[in-house]
Amino acid sequence: MMQQREMVGEGEAVVACSDKSMKIGVSMWDLETGEKLLQIPSCASPPFGMLCLRNRYLVASQQNKHGSIGDGAVAVWALNKPQQPLLCYTVEAMGPLSCTNDGIYLAGAGLSGTAYLWDVTNGKLLKSWMANKKSINCMLFSSDNSFLISSSDDGMICVWSLISLLDIEETRSSPPPMLCLSGHTSSITGLLTTPNSYFSVLISSSLDGTCKVWDFISGEHMQTKVYSLAITAIALHQRESLLFCGTEKGTIFVEKLDFGRREGPFIGTEVQPLELKGHNGAITALTSSRSCLISASEDYSICTWDISSLQIIRRFSLLKGRVTNLVVVSLSSLHSTPRNRRASNEYSVSQLDKHPQNSIQGIATLLSLCPPYRGNQSAIDSSGLLKQKIVEKQKVDIPPVTKLEMTVEASAENREWATSMAKHVMVINKQLKSHLLDMMQHRLFRSNNTNLRKTSRKKPKI
Repeated sequence: MMQQREMVGEGEAVVACSDKSMKIGVSMWDLETGEKLLQIPSCASPPFGMLCLRNRYLVASQQNKHGSIGDGAVAVWALNKPQQPLLCYTVEAMGPLSCTNDGIYLAGAGLSGTAYLWDVTNGKLLKSWMANKKSINCMLFSSDNSFLISSSDDGMICVWSLISLLDIEETRSSPPPMLCLSGHTSSITGLLTTPNSYFSVLISSSLDGTCKVWDFISGEHMQTKVYSLAITAIALHQRESLLFCGTEKGTIFVEKLDFGRREGPFIGTEVQPLELKGHNGAITALTSSRSCLISASEDYSICTWDISSLQIIRRFSLLKGRVTNLVVVSLSSLHSTPRNRRASNEYSVSQLDKHPQNSIQGIATLLSLCPPYRGNQSAIDSSGLLKQKIVEKQKVDIPPVTKLEMTVEASAENREWATSMAKHVMVINKQLKSHLLDMMQHRLFRSNNTNLRKTSRKKPKI
C-alpha cells in the first residue's frame, strides 16, 4: 500500500531506505517543510543499493528474507507513478548499484562477487564477470562515465574501463581490471570521485579509520588522512568542496578540500577537523543536496544540516529502522510529465534481462575497440551482418515493403550505436590528454627545481 500527497512549488526531497530486516521500506520527506510525501513499505535495499535514474526513476536492489545467493530482483519505481513498480528478476541477489550520469548504463554487484552491466533503455545484459573473490560492497562510475570502480570487504579497489566492459567481442568471462588499488586494511565504506573531470581523484574510506586519495588512472596513492574512529560513510558537497566523514560513534568529521593540489586534496592534515555531533549511533548513510547535508544513523534518526552554519535544521525518524540509503530527488520529478515535453526528452526503463541474449552479438563490431584502429572494418562487418539478417528474414514470406523498413531500422540502429561510442571515445581521449599534459608539466617543473638546486650548490672556482 502506498500513500502520496500533492506537492506545491519546487524544491528537493530526501528518500530514505531501510534494510530487509525492519520491513519499513522507503520514506520520502520534503527537505524544506519536513512533510512526508511518500511511503513504500515493500522496498528494502542493502547499503549503496538504491539510486535515482535521470531524476525520474527510483531503482533499488531487492534481497530475499535471508539474503542468500539465489534469485534476486531489482525494483524500479517511476517517481510520478510509484504505485506500479517494475520488478526485474536477476540471477542472484543484488547488493550495491551504480549508474552513469545519463542513466544509460546500470551496474550491479551480486553477493557472489559477480558484477553485471545493463543497458537500461533496452534492458540488455551487456556483461557479467567475476569482479572479486569477496563480496562487493561499493560500486561507482567516475564523473565522466569512463570508468567503473568497485570495492570489496577485503579492502581491495578495482578500476574497470567502461569501453573494455562494452567490448562484446571479448569472450573472457572475467576481464582483467585496469588497476587494482590496495592500501586499506579493512572493509571499504565509501567511494567518491571529484566532479571535475580534469582531476582523476578518487577518495575511499574504510573501517580502518582512514580516508585515502588515489589517482585512479595512474594508480598513484596521493594522500592518507587518519582518524581516531572507524569511518562508516562519506559524502562530498561539491559547491563548498567539503568532505563529510561519518564515524562509528555517530560524529561527523568535516574537511575542507582543494582538488587543485597535486599531493592530495586534504588541507592542513596536522589540524584537527571540525566535528559535528547530533546522533547517538553509528552513521549509516550520508548525502548532500544543494543547500544541506543529510545524515542517517543507527539511532533511527535522519538529520539535515545547514552547510553554512553546520547546525541541525530538521530531524526525521523512522521509528524502528536502520537507514541503509539516502537519495536526494527533485520535487518536480513527482509530477506527471506533459506530453509535449515527453517527446523532446524521451527516456524509459525496460525490463532488465536475467541472462545475456544472442541479440547483443549483432553490435559486437560496433562496440569493439581492440585493436584501437580498424579503418572501415566495423562498417564492413556490420553491413555483412545486416545482409545475413536480411537473407534469413527473406526465407519467411515477408512483403518487400516490410523488408525495406526492417533494413532501414537496422541500419539506423547501427549508426546510432556507432555515433554514441565515437562520442564516448572522444570524451576519454580528452581526459587522457589533459592528464598527460598535467603529468608532463609536473615532471618538467620538478626537473627544473632539481637543476636549480644543483646549480646553487656549485662553489665558485678561485
